Amino acid sequence: FKIPSAYLKREVEIDIYAPEGILGNEKIELLLLNDGQDVAKMDFAKILQDAHHNKRNHRLIVVAIKASEDRLMEYGVAGVPDFKGRGAKAGLYTDFVIKELLPFVKKKIAMPITGKVAFAGFSLGGLSAFDIAWNNPSVFDAIGVFSGAFWWRKKDLADGYTDADRIIHALVDSTSTKPDMKFWLMTGTDDEKADRNKNLIIDSIDDTIDVVKGLMKKGYKRPENIFYFEKVGGKHDVSTWASVMPAFLDWAFEV
Repeated sequence: FKIPSAYLKREVEIDIYAPEGILGNEKIELLLLNDGQDVAKMDFAKILQDAHHNKRNHRLIVVAIKASEDRLMEYGVAGVPDFKGRGAKAGLYTDFVIKELLPFVKKKIAMPITGKVAFAGFSLGGLSAFDIAWNNPSVFDAIGVFSGAFWWRKKDLADGYTDADRIIHALVDSTSTKPDMKFWLMTGTDDEKADRNKNLIIDSIDDTIDVVKGLMKKGYKRPENIFYFEKVGGKHDVSTWASVMPAFLDWAFEV
């Protein structure tokens, strides 16, 4: 499907994965995924089929949103571009998701979504999903971030950067409320080689664990509200994310 977006001034392409034979009296759940072009590279229909096996009364519908060549501007944290000005359209992308995409999907499904609604993504798409869901807790129940770009920062490393310059950590700390939300955060031990603080732990893991700590400081608990999954040998790639997708689906929807 293609959705014309007044906010993004372009057509947004989406794939909808829906199980066959929905009657409408089941508990219908919804998952939005950023970087739908990566989802297309997974055997996603099979992943979903396995997840649905023997679970007759839950029906998960997945909407995979494909990124455009403007990905580095549309994904990010709304209202706070990074040190290179990237993510400047993140607020517009949020408006697209909430005000254009969700109404389109609900109209297409033509059945009430009575179960959980989650938003997930990979790398920078994971950062975007976190930001959008965090700021819209009345819409979303759960967040999934695979190898999230939690390093996203206001200041370049060469410009006197400190960890306080990380944008999503600052957002979590500065939010006065505690959104009613569950979090599933995943890293791979081979996500990258970068190690800013030379503590022999890659930044991807450090930054994600610091998000977990920030959430716990707000009163979220492990494992009730937060699940952190570190995949040994996991890389920053589609096959790693596909391999942990069933674990995320089980956790988010108990399908």
